[in-house]
Amino acid sequence: MDFDRNDDKELDQLVELSYTNIMSNPTEMGIRIRDVRRERGWTQDQLANAVGVSRSAVAQWETGRAGQVTTNLTRIAEVLEVGVEYLMYGHDKRAPAEARQGDELALLRLYRECSAEDRQLLLRTARRLVAGSRREAEVTAT
Repeated sequence: MDFDRNDDKELDQLVELSYTNIMSNPTEMGIRIRDVRRERGWTQDQLANAVGVSRSAVAQWETGRAGQVTTNLTRIAEVLEVGVEYLMYGHDKRAPAEARQGDELALLRLYRECSAEDRQLLLRTARRLVAGSRREAEVTAT
């Protein structure tokens, strides 16, 4: 399956629309980051080292004064083992809490075995497939 740069642009625009219009404010996201960090028993230094930023960056995220929280959100979620959706919205808006069917479990296991870069590729591919399915459904419905 080949995708060109226009597909990436369209996907980025879709993601931008779907996340930024209803995303929590930085203070709410910061509180969730802090709460999950504390649940894990981590210090700000430990989270900073795991994400690859300074401790002061973590402190800024947690107090809602962050300029770079959205840039690092995927990495923060990965390190804290929570969904990006949870950090952004307070819950995962798109998926049930756990996979229940065999196919879902298989996909989840395979996803977890991938590198961070390959996980991003899988997410982009899945989003493109969903967008294509939605377009097909709209055409069929009209």
